[in-house]
Amino acid sequence: MGQNTPEKLSFDVIVLGSGAAGLSAAVTAAGHGARVLLLEKDTVIGGTTAWSGGWIWSPCNPVAKRAGITEEPDAPRKYLEGVLGNYFEADRVDAFLTAAPQMVSYFEENTALQFDGGLVIPDTYGHLEGAGTGGRSVIARPFDARQLGRDIDILRHPVRETTFFGMTIQSGPDLKAFMTMTRSAKSFAYATVRVLRHFRDLLVYRRGMDLRNGIALVGRLLKSARDLGVDIRVGQTVSALLQQNGAVTGVRLSDGTEISARSVVLACGGYAHDAARRQATFPRNDEHETLAVPTANGGGLALAEGVGAHVRTDLARPAAFCPVSTVRWPDGRVAQFPHIIDRGKPGLIGVLANGKRFCNEGLGYHDYVEALLRVTPEGTPARSWMICDHRFLRRFGIGVVRPEPVPFGQWIKRGYLKTGKTIEDLARACGIDPFGLAESVRNWNTGADQGQDPEFGRGTTPYMRLQGDPEQQPNPNVAPIRKGPFYAVEVIPGSFGTFAGLATDARARVLDASGDVIPGLYAAGADNASVFGGFYPAGGINLGPAMTFGFIAGRDAATKGDAA
Repeated sequence: MGQNTPEKLSFDVIVLGSGAAGLSAAVTAAGHGARVLLLEKDTVIGGTTAWSGGWIWSPCNPVAKRAGITEEPDAPRKYLEGVLGNYFEADRVDAFLTAAPQMVSYFEENTALQFDGGLVIPDTYGHLEGAGTGGRSVIARPFDARQLGRDIDILRHPVRETTFFGMTIQSGPDLKAFMTMTRSAKSFAYATVRVLRHFRDLLVYRRGMDLRNGIALVGRLLKSARDLGVDIRVGQTVSALLQQNGAVTGVRLSDGTEISARSVVLACGGYAHDAARRQATFPRNDEHETLAVPTANGGGLALAEGVGAHVRTDLARPAAFCPVSTVRWPDGRVAQFPHIIDRGKPGLIGVLANGKRFCNEGLGYHDYVEALLRVTPEGTPARSWMICDHRFLRRFGIGVVRPEPVPFGQWIKRGYLKTGKTIEDLARACGIDPFGLAESVRNWNTGADQGQDPEFGRGTTPYMRLQGDPEQQPNPNVAPIRKGPFYAVEVIPGSFGTFAGLATDARARVLDASGDVIPGLYAAGADNASVFGGFYPAGGINLGPAMTFGFIAGRDAATKGDAA
């Protein structure tokens, strides 16, 4: 009587979260005729996807086929069997392998999302049967953000650490031009034009408008969602899922508003910032840093648990590991830099406090952290240092330190980049055993002079060789560490996001503890327990399943509902 009653709304499908998984689900459902509401608790769209490299693992995709790359359909499955071992789940893996190329085709044919192919990007473990040597990955084509109109105001900015003043640089020819700009007139001209255009955009729009990598994927999906009439609302907190007769029938917002729907898709980004869940599942959690956005705090999992969902923690690893270094910016901001590119370049090694190498630095970033955790005794900090000489630093950069011609003195002053005139001086600056480090560098250089790494075999697979420098022969991953001064960056365990998550079936439907479907509820992205069982078989294995199971969930929610 005189009191305001909560607003009542109704949609066919509600999607929670706006990373790759949520946008994929929303666009797919809308494209199949559903009335879709996308709710994002942050004030910007994009989730951790917007900060990512943007690669999507999608074997047998049409982009590769157009380029003339064909392979036996069962090859990716054999490869995954070899990587996952006892963690291989045939029904969900087969669902992914079937739907991944369908997803690429669907978006290319029906939306603003268009792809380029990773035609020379191999899978990580090239020695295993079925490993791909190129074509299994795709990436969103560069995107002009002006096409978003006013929606540019709700698009997340790319992360500072992996950009050049906010300019995204894509791996492949784009990155190569910047890495070789001091040695190639063509590269210098290309990079100069890119930089000048970027600074023009900063003056006019206060952000870069030539989007690449994960932010290009988000931008294209956001444009597609708007084109299809998806209702997008940011700054929305969902307090509970609505349920009737065992089926999820909508959501309740924190202000009491109830919104009904046939189906709800959870794509809230996992639990990288949920302290309790991390403590229960992460090895060496207190030493672990995440690259996920702060809103990835387990909200989707908690909502699902409220209606009886089961959270799976029985994976090989709970998160997608990546070695990181801590960056302290002059304005006081503290963030993590992901060491994705530099580890495999020739003339760098990773060592422990005793100065000894502990892994093949050129394998996957997940493998580097796995090895670091394996060799570090409990009670000892899980730390390593990446070591290089002056030639390497100026040619490739290390961590947040950019290659020539970008100055790097500030990073020495700030303590991020350690330096020494000799290897022993560098060791003392880092707190590393000087004798152990000197011995490791001598042993490395002896092999490097022959283009070899006798200790760990750097440069022996296609994946490793792609990470290297083709100008370095005979081994693109191996060069001596000899030209002082010498440098080091401290590297610790980190991750892109979580692998553990909600139990689902092959249709992305959420399951309870008994393995039964909770009608009306789907999960994709980091809210969905990884289809790869806690392993990292190739680049793009976060966004690949996110896009694919988002597509599966959106299609199923729009066209089948809860039909068995």
